[in-house]
Amino acid sequence: MKYAALWLMLFFTIHHAHAQQESLSKDVDYAYLGKLIAISKANYPKIKMYQARVDAAQTGVKKTKLSYFDIFNFSYIYSPNNNTTPISPNFLSSYQFGFFINIGGILQKPSLVKQAKSEASAAQYDKESFDLNMEAEIKKRYFTYIQKKAVYRMRSNASLDVESMLTNIKRRFEMGQETLEKYNQVILMQTDHAQNLLNSESEVFIAKSSLEELLGQKLEDIK
Repeated sequence: MKYAALWLMLFFTIHHAHAQQESLSKDVDYAYLGKLIAISKANYPKIKMYQARVDAAQTGVKKTKLSYFDIFNFSYIYSPNNNTTPISPNFLSSYQFGFFINIGGILQKPSLVKQAKSEASAAQYDKESFDLNMEAEIKKRYFTYIQKKAVYRMRSNASLDVESMLTNIKRRFEMGQETLEKYNQVILMQTDHAQNLLNSESEVFIAKSSLEELLGQKLEDIK
């Protein structure tokens, strides 16, 4: 009985040491993460929406600049003269031409162009801000996904160790070398580890789905 308790203590000491040695840094692939960010920028609908706003604002600046021509107005009045013919030297005298400049428009156009440029800049800043937030969110979800996979791997290894321990305890119990209490304790331990392993697997799937939401495609399709 003392040996069994000592063996259990040794098992948890080794397991704790292995758990401390787990590190996420060896699982993180920054080149792959950069590819995920690029794919998100190409696929995510809201990023396209912000880009569309930038394009529309830039088009607005161009239209406002072109509207400078609206301040000039050319007109003519035709006064037919019965004594003239299209080939008469007095033909042009039948027309009155006018060229007008909208002074108010001249004064307003610079401020309108400035406003359009400000709106374009604001749209660009909104897009850049959203891009930064998206990059941060993708990194967060990627690191969470890596973390959940590491936890699952660790619990999977621990579950294998518990299975091995249960096999050993069962054999010792059948040989009369171990108590029923210890045998039942290991069975409960194995059940807990199995449940934790299922929970970890579920967390991996959830983290993966959360990351794929920002990518617009499955991770399996990204090499």
